[in-house]
Amino acid sequence: MPGQTRPQDSTTHTVSTEEDLLHVRHAVRAATVLAGFGIVDQTRVVTAASELARNAYVHGGGGTLTIEIVRRLGTTGIRLTVEDEGPGISDVEAALTDGFTTGTGLGHGLGGARRLMDDFAVRSEPGRGTVVTATRWHTRRA
Repeated sequence: MPGQTRPQDSTTHTVSTEEDLLHVRHAVRAATVLAGFGIVDQTRVVTAASELARNAYVHGGGGTLTIEIVRRLGTTGIRLTVEDEGPGISDVEAALTDGFTTGTGLGHGLGGARRLMDDFAVRSEPGRGTVVTATRWHTRRA
């Protein structure tokens, strides 16, 4: 189907310890290399993944990160899906605003991750957790 995104390769990683955060960064870096991303886009995706995974760990009590290499209209991308079963985000728009924080951080994580990726969506329900899906598309045709 034209325009449809389909996964080519997928791995899921548990995020429940500080060590898992390091493992996630390495796994995302490897996926960006496999997908043919240059160093700048590799860094963008790894940074976004690190922020999202840390949020799931710190605010959501842990969760999972799924890394997918996807294709759409001949272009390769990396899709990150971070899920947790934490308290959820009561005001997603506020949480995406720079400076908003519920912890001790600077409040740039969620909004910063959104700026680093091409497609970004947050689904959250208070008391039921959060799912963030973010995709970065390769700038060249595959």
